[in-house]
Amino acid sequence: MDRIDKAIMAILQRDFSTPVSEIAESVGLSQTPCWRRIKKLEEDGFIRARVALAEPETLNLRLTAFVMVKTAQHNEAWLKKFAEAVRRIPEVIELHRMSGETDYLMKVVCPDMERFDKVYKKLISAADFSDVRSSFSMETLKTTTELPLDYA
Repeated sequence: MDRIDKAIMAILQRDFSTPVSEIAESVGLSQTPCWRRIKKLEEDGFIRARVALAEPETLNLRLTAFVMVKTAQHNEAWLKKFAEAVRRIPEVIELHRMSGETDYLMKVVCPDMERFDKVYKKLISAADFSDVRSSFSMETLKTTTELPLDYA
């Protein structure tokens, strides 16, 4: 990935709907070579998807919880069952396998505590845990989908 590709990626990460003509002008290319570079970035896997970023508050998703899970079962069958159950819960928007004290960390969004309780009950019925703890976001100080490009 060269300097021009990084400049294109920076623009696309901010707004993928930016016209190719505008991107091309910004990075010093004509439209066709710019379009080809964008296609190559997609083909090479630098661009995973073209998405619309929804506004949680507008969608009445005012509660964000981080759920920390510990389990005594560290086997493939348990993980498969757990991951499949989590995939069926739309309020869980991220699931990470962790190192350290917590085995799994989930980000959950929902309208309110009542709905969170329903999500929680689905989670605890999905698999055996040795501990489940939740923390609730009071305020979002930074959120971005833009990845740093200096390492490519």
